[in-house]
Amino acid sequence: MKIPPARYPSPLGRMQATPMDVEATKRQGWRDQHILVISDEDERLDFLERQLIRSIGERLYGQGHGQTKGGGHG
Repeated sequence: MKIPPARYPSPLGRMQATPMDVEATKRQGWRDQHILVISDEDERLDFLERQLIRSIGERLYGQGHGQTKGGGHG
């Protein structure tokens, strides 16, 4: 999955010398601190892996934006 570089309208965003490599930041976070950042819509995951990510996210943080109890994606 190709994610375009983030563009922030904040004045501080102009001070950023180069666009941030999001995947490299995620990789470094995992390797250095065991922090995993992943979307439940990441195309690199199969169906069961996406469901597992959704289940963990909902258990820890509640239902996703715009969802009702018992509802799901697709």
